[in-house]
Amino acid sequence: MRCVIARFPFELTKSGVLESMKDIKPEACTGESVTIGRRRYPVKQVGQVITHQDRRDFTVGEVVRAMTRLGFTCHPRPEAEAAPVRALSPLQHASAMLGTPLSA
Repeated sequence: MRCVIARFPFELTKSGVLESMKDIKPEACTGESVTIGRRRYPVKQVGQVITHQDRRDFTVGEVVRAMTRLGFTCHPRPEAEAAPVRALSPLQHASAMLGTPLSA
């Protein structure tokens, strides 16, 4: 499949990407990621390996489009974990529903 990444044309195949990423250890995924084989790689790491370009030269979107067209599963950026919500006691909940008293 022909695709353009960072203004350069590449002829990519699914088997070629699998071969390129075979011996590469995945970095920690903090942003968007792509599953190749049984491993989940950061999109920028995959882009760097398959294009031999600096990560600053291409966007995540370019690589995600190419990987999706090749049939790989891409994952969005994981949402930040929400702070645990403290449950209100029944008395606190009832008080909150009634509102605070007006000051004189």
